[in-house]
Amino acid sequence: MNEINTKTVSSLLPMDSHIGLDLLEQASDGVVIIDDRNMVVFFNTAAEHLWGYSKEEILGKNVSCLVPSIYRQQHDSYIDANRRTGINKIVGTSREVTFESKAGDYISGEMSISTALIGPEKKRYYMAFMKGVTEEGHRKRLLDLQNSVFHALSGDTMIQDVADMICQEVEGFVPNTVAVLMLLDEDNHLQILSGPGLPRRFALALERLTLTQADLHALDSDPAEATTIVWDSYLALGASLGLHSCWALAIKNRKGRTLGIFALYSRNQHKLSNWPQKIVEGCVPFCGLVIEQHEARQHISQLSNYDPVTGFLNRSVVHRMLKTMITLPNESRFAVYMIDIDRFRDINDALGHVHGDGFLKAVAERLKRLSRSNYILSRSGANEFIIIVPNVTESTVSDFARKIMDCLREPIEIAGNQIVGTVGIGISQYPQHGPDGESLLSYAEQAMRNAKKQGPGTFRVASSEDNKAAQDRLVLGLALRESIADGLLTLHYQPQVESSTGMIYGVEALSRWNHPTLGNIYPSRFIAVAEETGQIEAIGKWSLEKAVRQMTTWDRAGIHVPTMAVNLSAGHFRDRLLPEYLANLLRDHGLPAERLTVEITESVMMEENEETMSVLAAIRNLGIGLSMDDFGTGYSSLSRLTRLPLSEIKIDRSFIMNLDHDANAQAVTTAVIGIGSRLGMTVVTEGVETTQQCTMLKNLNCDVMQGYLFARPMPPEGVEEWVRARAS
Repeated sequence: MNEINTKTVSSLLPMDSHIGLDLLEQASDGVVIIDDRNMVVFFNTAAEHLWGYSKEEILGKNVSCLVPSIYRQQHDSYIDANRRTGINKIVGTSREVTFESKAGDYISGEMSISTALIGPEKKRYYMAFMKGVTEEGHRKRLLDLQNSVFHALSGDTMIQDVADMICQEVEGFVPNTVAVLMLLDEDNHLQILSGPGLPRRFALALERLTLTQADLHALDSDPAEATTIVWDSYLALGASLGLHSCWALAIKNRKGRTLGIFALYSRNQHKLSNWPQKIVEGCVPFCGLVIEQHEARQHISQLSNYDPVTGFLNRSVVHRMLKTMITLPNESRFAVYMIDIDRFRDINDALGHVHGDGFLKAVAERLKRLSRSNYILSRSGANEFIIIVPNVTESTVSDFARKIMDCLREPIEIAGNQIVGTVGIGISQYPQHGPDGESLLSYAEQAMRNAKKQGPGTFRVASSEDNKAAQDRLVLGLALRESIADGLLTLHYQPQVESSTGMIYGVEALSRWNHPTLGNIYPSRFIAVAEETGQIEAIGKWSLEKAVRQMTTWDRAGIHVPTMAVNLSAGHFRDRLLPEYLANLLRDHGLPAERLTVEITESVMMEENEETMSVLAAIRNLGIGLSMDDFGTGYSSLSRLTRLPLSEIKIDRSFIMNLDHDANAQAVTTAVIGIGSRLGMTVVTEGVETTQQCTMLKNLNCDVMQGYLFARPMPPEGVEEWVRARAS
């Protein structure tokens, strides 16, 4: 068979098939013809160059010798199936394939196959045309993969799915290989992000690997040192698992920090070309983007689920976990401990927030040491912790509360000060204190408040009286939820007037709730319930949309109301999408940003974290006003006031009520008006009810006044009448 040549091949074929063999021999593409026994009967010069075999080595042999070794055993069955059924899955089509050369290299090519019945016996022959893919073709495949990765990262595709896609595509580029994407964690441990084809024993060995400083230094000098790290030390293990070679590179970010390693392991025992290495080099840049986005999403998840100071879960996660625990099929009992640190405000004021955070961390560490692994720990407020303890009994529920108090009696050293922490603890239990997480937290909170009324360092288990109060809140909360959904809330608007001219300055939007059966509910009551039950944000967005829509309605009616003030809770300002939401709302209704003012509470001032501050700054950058509501009633601080991007201060009505006879109220009001003026802020006073108060505020150069002296909160049509009457 080694002496077979083109002339001999011609003799193997029917006479009417001899025509054109010379043309096929000289074709620039590789041409392979097989007979009815799948034997190669024609192999032109171009095919010799592609596969690296001579005609003498191939002619007369089964065509499976030209396909990758992993497909050889089944290859005849694929052809035989076509002969039997006539179903052409690949015949008559052109597609990109990878084949194996004599040297063991995997080479990409574009193949098209045709078939015909030849000779008197109508035997079926197949002819394949193979065009070798150039280096440019390889680069195109990598570019297509890169584009697929970028597209996936720009959407909501899970990072794990993107990593799996990279590995699967690369394994398709180089058959009989295993691609592995590894990331380096903050402790320099390797973690496999994707490598579904990697043998488990080899994967476990890699994940036990911790990179030393020498390893990191070597990678800094030469990214190819990754091969030494993930292969040279594991040659024997790899060989025992069918892995025979490896190409690997370190993945770095733009600052040069090593993020991970991308590796390609081969099961082929022959030496391959440099094509796999080029594949790895081409994949490393977008593998870096995948790891960076994985880290970013992990960070976002950390921020959204965990308290940054203590590392405990935040309150929203606790709600979800309570819901999960309640829906479990077993009838387990558990207790919710709500722990409030006594006089924490004094620690913050005396030592500053940095040391206040240090105290919280120390408390959190003691609570963690006290808790077992199946306890759920959360920091749910500025000085408030929640611990959920499973499998409690009536006799043991109080024991853990005493342990908490005992563990905090030992002084905590902060900034050279020995601080003894005391706490008030409220305890609720499932199932006796409610069917859902909101009820359990509400009962625990009420019990905690009652404990703190008794004095520092006490605890209280929720009682029937607590249950009734919590049940009332629960009923009100459910009714409020239904009312929001059914559109039963309304907005009333209280005018604000310019002190110097008496003209309208704007209006403040105020929520009103008149329930069909519960009657008229005071705002102070249902707003508190909304905050406790997590509905305050829905009310805030509803108020914004309705208020902005009302402004455009007044504009169309020729009623000019210069500005609209809307109250938002502290929770709104933890939402990084709030500025975008406000910008879209104003754009959709065609309302200029300067005609909207958002009122913030002093609790927002107290938070003063980076996320909240960036949200406030973004709102002001849109041109929307920011007003500090009820200034002077809580934790207001002049130093914090100067750090917030405020455009307005509202002096609480409690100062104005006593303005005409209380020297302290007069002094505070005078000071705030003066400070606001120097800071370039508009000062608004609430609760102006008498002409004497009005006169005094004018003399103090207060900018804007609001109160019953001018108008009560009223529905939209009342505002229209008021504005017309004021104008006339």
